[in-house]
Amino acid sequence: MDLGLTGKTALVFGGGGGLGGSIARTLAQEGARVAVADINAATAGATAAAITSAGGKALALTWDLSDLSVINDQIKAVERELGGIDILVNNTGGPPPTPVAGQEAETWQKFFNAMVLPVIAITDCVLPAMKAAKWGRIITSTSSGVISPIPNLGLSNTLRASLLGWSKTLAQEVGRDGITANIVLPGRIATERITFLDQQKAQREGRSVAEVSQQSTSSIPVGRYGNPQEYADVVTFLASKRASYVTGSVIRIDGGLIASI
Repeated sequence: MDLGLTGKTALVFGGGGGLGGSIARTLAQEGARVAVADINAATAGATAAAITSAGGKALALTWDLSDLSVINDQIKAVERELGGIDILVNNTGGPPPTPVAGQEAETWQKFFNAMVLPVIAITDCVLPAMKAAKWGRIITSTSSGVISPIPNLGLSNTLRASLLGWSKTLAQEVGRDGITANIVLPGRIATERITFLDQQKAQREGRSVAEVSQQSTSSIPVGRYGNPQEYADVVTFLASKRASYVTGSVIRIDGGLIASI
């Protein structure tokens, strides 16, 4: 199947990590030029180098999402090197495990500024060019916790949920411009983030990481953690011309983990 991504330009956040890196590489395999953005210069560079060595075109960007002042300059850098942005993959890091009650207002503000506000601001920055081109894809990665809240991930459950209402409203506003906006929800995908959360839970409960992981996978209908490539394949389809009639949707990539309909 030709996904129609040859010659498109994608900007992928968290591109040095497990999910973002896999998404960036898969988009490049399908012919897209990819700007790999991450707060970690080394990991962003590694993903970009892997794309380049495989024959693709990539640009590595060191980007701290909490700094809104750099957005315009960073977008211009992508446009100079790779062309106008056709595909935006919003993929932010997660906050530390915490209960939802009793958090300081400053803590809520800090992570809102890192996880929510930059997504909205960056999307607003790339939308005019997408509207002019009459084509665009806005894909925002959140968490299964926005559908079924995850214990002790109070900040994540709450802040990521706000992006669902934003994305659905955006889809209604830009659909006639040839732009789609969708949310993707990772369940338990085998990344460093999941390893960290398993380690934290094991420490809190006085159990081994192996015990926590086994209990976790036993609750997933397919009986295992997901592979980042499985996540990237769905995101890449949503970024494609083939997915032109999918918008305003929330796509679960969780091995059946979320029990609700």
